[in-house]
Formats: sequence, structure tokens, C-alpha cells
Amino acid sequence: MLGAKREGVKRHEFVAANFFMQRLFGRYHDELQLTAQSQELSRAAERTIAYLQAQAAKVSVSDPHVRGGQLEAEVTVENLGGHKLPTAFPSRRAWLHVVVRDRDHRQIFESGGLNSDGSIQGNDNDADPTRYEPHYSEIRRADQVQIYESILKDANGGVTTGLLSAVGYIKDNRLLPRGFDKATAEPEIAVRGAAFKDPDFNDRGHRLRYSIEPGAAPGPYEIEVELWYQPIGYRWANNLKTYNTEESRRFSGYFDAMSQDSAVLIAKASSTTQ
Repeated sequence: MLGAKREGVKRHEFVAANFFMQRLFGRYHDELQLTAQSQELSRAAERTIAYLQAQAAKVSVSDPHVRGGQLEAEVTVENLGGHKLPTAFPSRRAWLHVVVRDRDHRQIFESGGLNSDGSIQGNDNDADPTRYEPHYSEIRRADQVQIYESILKDANGGVTTGLLSAVGYIKDNRLLPRGFDKATAEPEIAVRGAAFKDPDFNDRGHRLRYSIEPGAAPGPYEIEVELWYQPIGYRWANNLKTYNTEESRRFSGYFDAMSQDSAVLIAKASSTTQ
């Protein structure tokens, strides 16, 4: 196609990562009068998710222990791709969902749970459009959540999701690919915020500590870590509701109807204290 066949030519397929829009197009296929068949769009979403779960990232938990009344563990997240994770449009985000259970399998801690409306529990930006969740090297409370994302700023330094009003980034701690040197990166792709000074955030991944108080809950304790990915974050979708246009109202309705399935689990790991 478009030329003669040649030996040694490789095919480069762009899988992309926006399974949510593929699902949306499939669900509202007739209303949007799309040419592609709904089943084709559904299969594309399935391929996208399969790629994300097999080749995008991995997580691990190491050295879980109790010391001085604190349950501690190190979590490492590694980007397996050749670009930042998430990449492309800044509405995308990945985050850690961490659950701790005691000897009787009762949940005693949770950070980063996904709500049915597509928001993340404890995320400052989902709760308040003028704020954002910082980058962490240690998490000690349930209302702290590690989110890998880019947060745009306007000319006044405020948080924005408006591309025309954005002048730069307040935060960019998206997971780095191998070979990316954050100390020498060009300003357009630089790491922004607390991640820049975090010595455990580099091209080999991100290592952070979880330190919580188990209280009277009996051990041993099981620590379960999940890395979730969402192509269109809650704040990006909900900020469109301030615009009184047919297109924004339509998309907001679509997102609200599908928000419970707006994110997907892409990697997980678990470990238990001795």
C-alpha cells in the first residue's frame, strides 16, 4: 500500500493510550454518526488496555516492616516506555492506590482510591480546582496520594486546564523514560515541582516510602499497591461544565455516564510483613 513492498521494512503501530475515548466513541457511535463500527472501537480499546497492562509500567513493594510503632514499606514505580508516563495531552494521569490489611484481612489504610465519579480520594485538585496534589517522597496519611501528572499554570500562577490560558507547568512529575536526565532537560520537557529535588525520582523510576500507624490492628500486614491510569482526569472533564456550549454539555454528559470506567489498573504488586 502506498508503494512497493521492500525487505526489512518494519511496521510501526501506534497503540496510543486513550482507551476512554475509544470506549466513548463505541458507546455513542450512532449519536455521533461515526464511520468506524462500534465493535471496531471496542476492540481498539481492549488492545489499548492490554498494551498498558503488559508494557507500560511495573510496581514493586520492598522491605515491609514495623519499627517504632510505624508500618513502613518502600514502593518503586518504573516506566517501561520510551517517553514520559503519562504522555501527550495533559489531562492524563497515573497514580498509586495503596491498601493495607491486617491479619484478619481488615482494611486499616487506603490512599488513592477511585471514586465512582472519576475523582481520586484525597486529591486536592479534584476537590478544589485552584489547588493540586504535591509530589511525595513519603506518604503518611490517607489524604495524601501520589499522582504522576502535569499541572498547568496561567499567567497569574494559578492552576488551569485551559490550554489557551496556560503559560507553563507548576508540577510535572510524570514518570521518566530511561536516559532522561532531569538535571539537563530542556525547559519545555523539564521536571517541575518537588520531584525535581527528589533524589529517588529519576530515569530508573520513583521510589517512595509509605509510613503509617497500624494502631491496635494485629499483624502481619499485607500491603497491596496498584498503579492506575486515567486518560481524562476528573478536573479536566468537570471544568468543561463552566462553558455553556452544546459541545461541552454533551461531553460532560458522556463523561458523567462513563466516569466509573474512566480509569484502568495497569500494574500491581503486594507484600506481607514477617
